[in-house]
Amino acid sequence: MKKGKFITFEGGDGSGKTTQLQRIVAWLKEQDIDVLQTFEPGDTPLGKEIRRLLLSGEHTPVPAAELLLFLADRAQHVEEVIKPALAAGKWVICDRYTDSTLAYQLAGRQLKDTKTLRDMLVWAEQGLTPDKTIWLDLSVEDAAKRMASREAEGEAANRLDNEKIVFHKAVHQAFFEIQQSALQRVERIDARQNIAQVQADIQAVLKRL
Repeated sequence: MKKGKFITFEGGDGSGKTTQLQRIVAWLKEQDIDVLQTFEPGDTPLGKEIRRLLLSGEHTPVPAAELLLFLADRAQHVEEVIKPALAAGKWVICDRYTDSTLAYQLAGRQLKDTKTLRDMLVWAEQGLTPDKTIWLDLSVEDAAKRMASREAEGEAANRLDNEKIVFHKAVHQAFFEIQQSALQRVERIDARQNIAQVQADIQAVLKRL
C-alpha cells in the first residue's frame, strides 16, 4: 500500500504545465514535504531511449506502435521510479501520465477507444492511479500563440508539438471529457490566468490533500 501522494499534471502543449509543476514542487518542499519530481516519457534509463524514439522525428511510429512505446515507458517508470518513491513516503509529482495517453494516443490519433485498449492502459499503470490530477486548461488557439512565441525564442518543437490543429483540438476535447468523467480526481485550472494566480489555484487544491 502506498504511503505518499501521487499527483499528476496534465494539459496540452503550451499550457504552462511544466512551469507550474516546477513551482509547486518548490512550494511543497517549503512545507517540509519530501517530494520527487518526475515526468513521462523518459525518466528512466530505458525511458530515455523510448523518448528519443517517440519525439525526435527520426522515425515516425504508426499510431499503434506509438501507443505501445508510451505504455512500455509507463510500465518501467511506475516500477522503477514511482512505486519506490511512494513506498518511501514521498509525494510524487509527475509531468504527464495515463490521461495524456488517452488524450494524445487514443483521441488525437483516433485509435478506437475499446475496452482492450483501456485494459492495456490500466495494466501499464500496475494499479497506480493518481490521488489528484491537475489539468491546466488552455484553448488550442491560445496554446498555439504561446508555442509560436517559444519557437521564436529558439525553443525547438518536438514531433507531437508539430501536429496539425485538428490533432490538438481532439486532444483538448479529450482532456475535457476526462475531467468531466473524473471530477473527484481531476481538477481543472484555468491556464489563461497569470502565472501567480494559476499557482495559487493549484496550491489551494493540494492544501486539501
